[in-house]
Amino acid sequence: MNDKKFVRKEAIALTYNPENNGSPTVVAKGKGKIADNILEKAALNDVPVYEDRNLIELLGNLDLNESIPEELYEAVAEVFAFVYRLDRNYDAKTRK
Repeated sequence: MNDKKFVRKEAIALTYNPENNGSPTVVAKGKGKIADNILEKAALNDVPVYEDRNLIELLGNLDLNESIPEELYEAVAEVFAFVYRLDRNYDAKTRK
């Protein structure tokens, strides 16, 4: 008997524009095939993917176009730090 629990894939896409002084916003979210579509579009557009099951649970409670509440700023800041590091590493590699 297989004891592994099936976990349906989920994905949430965020956007952030520091120039508008707003907080990050949920622009797409879904499960199953919709999550696959979000991840495929991210890959096609070289958008980094950050995997964190706990963060998905928290962000999953938000509606589309809803700003991230202050309680989640720290967790989302970790995502943006991850993206920043990837961008910095990519820039360093392309300049060589």
